[in-house]
Amino acid sequence: MKDMMKYKDYYGSVHYSDEDGVFHGKVEFIRALVSYEGTDVKGLRRAFHEAVDDYHALCREKGKEPERPLKGSFNVRVPSSLHQAAMQKAMALGISLNQFMQRAIEHEVST
Repeated sequence: MKDMMKYKDYYGSVHYSDEDGVFHGKVEFIRALVSYEGTDVKGLRRAFHEAVDDYHALCREKGKEPERPLKGSFNVRVPSSLHQAAMQKAMALGISLNQFMQRAIEHEVST
């Protein structure tokens, strides 16, 4: 992904503020706000790793499970007519709507 870092299956955004002269970002694809900043690329990467580790430590302290980014489940809103057509096609193929959608997504991302 463009302008992203990855650490322990977490993705962090990379931005630069010319006004402040700092790089900054946040952990993406989770609801919790976990942000970080650094004055150079190495510092930003180090701050990102520390932010992820601190987030995990805070979750342990509070006895809660850390959020997992991109866990493989999401809602998609489509017109009713498309929902019906997809369900009918899935039934005709003898598969679930979930399997049908997985195939469609796999097809689109592989081309």
